[in-house]
Amino acid sequence: MKILLAEDTAELNRATSQVLKMQGYEVDSVYDGEEAVKHAANGSYDCMIFDIMMPVKDGITALKEIRGAGDVTPVILLTAKAEVDDRVEGLDAGADDYLTKPFAMKELLARVRSLDRRKASYTPNDLSLGSVRLSMSTQELSAKNSIRLSNKETKLMEYLMLNAEKELATDILYSHVWAEGEIEGDAEDAVWLYISYLRQKLMSINADIGIEGAKGGSFILKNYGTK
Repeated sequence: MKILLAEDTAELNRATSQVLKMQGYEVDSVYDGEEAVKHAANGSYDCMIFDIMMPVKDGITALKEIRGAGDVTPVILLTAKAEVDDRVEGLDAGADDYLTKPFAMKELLARVRSLDRRKASYTPNDLSLGSVRLSMSTQELSAKNSIRLSNKETKLMEYLMLNAEKELATDILYSHVWAEGEIEGDAEDAVWLYISYLRQKLMSINADIGIEGAKGGSFILKNYGTK
């Protein structure tokens, strides 16, 4: 699980990052809202933790921009403010949970685990990019034509569409699409095989999006309709 942490207090940022890493999470740490928006736009995360009071851009402004870009990654807001109106503002901006400072690290970890268990509920049933639509319920990919996908193809296409225009390494794709402990040969071969399947199916429906990248490297789902 990869987490984006945005906290401008250096000591708290380091301490929180260290605790999260000790629990096995991968953490990217930034110190202001502008950097948080940039990292969210270019990276793939399973959870984001934002302080509200940050320089350049506050946490709520950053969150609104991230949600406005279509990113549905679960977000926990941290704040020293305990007033109801502040909590409501954060939730209305798109936050999924709220933690008031000072907080116990055990509680933060519990909130992260809770969001991880519930993350499937954050994914829309229907995803779209360019002329392409993916129905999660029917596992159908459509544009000018339509085609059915296998379960694994659907999961891979879903993750690519949720992270369109971002470089996604082979190991990241494998960890998000293949269940822990699931063995399907070599990870590099497995990802490449299903990327190849999806490329063929995107061509068959005359899609204006495509998957760029080579075996063993990173892949990007590109929207050619925006050019």
